[in-house]
Amino acid sequence: MNDLSDLVAAEAILPRLLATSRRQAIQTLCDALARAASVDARTAFDAVLIRERLSGTGMGDGVAVPHASVAGLARPIGAFARLEPAQDFDALDGRPADLVFLLLSPLDRGADHLKAFARISRFMRRAEIREKLRGARGAEELHALFAGPARVDAA
Repeated sequence: MNDLSDLVAAEAILPRLLATSRRQAIQTLCDALARAASVDARTAFDAVLIRERLSGTGMGDGVAVPHASVAGLARPIGAFARLEPAQDFDALDGRPADLVFLLLSPLDRGADHLKAFARISRFMRRAEIREKLRGARGAEELHALFAGPARVDAA
């Protein structure tokens, strides 16, 4: 599936997030998800930070996918931000991330978490997608990119 519209909350797309640290970026993304979905921002933030301490979530090529499982969710959900400036998420290529997709999943749905993470990874590793995400003019264009190629061409 090339479409991530079921994962990303439209209200949690931040086209320009001014963050001075990875921690601040994660906090702001958790706050955005709390406003868009039934999730406690502090619980989500704490869970993501615990996961970040295990190993960085930088995928390389300027992309990071911080993630965690939290109670109270019915399905996986995510938030997206373009960071200014890019922040270090401990990617293997050493490049800081300017494209960050935060994924939260229900505690008892490990398989769903892995499937969602794999979909995001496949989507974000495509160079043309990263280029379009970096060039999009706002939240609506970014949302259209997550909605799939047919909607991108129409946008």
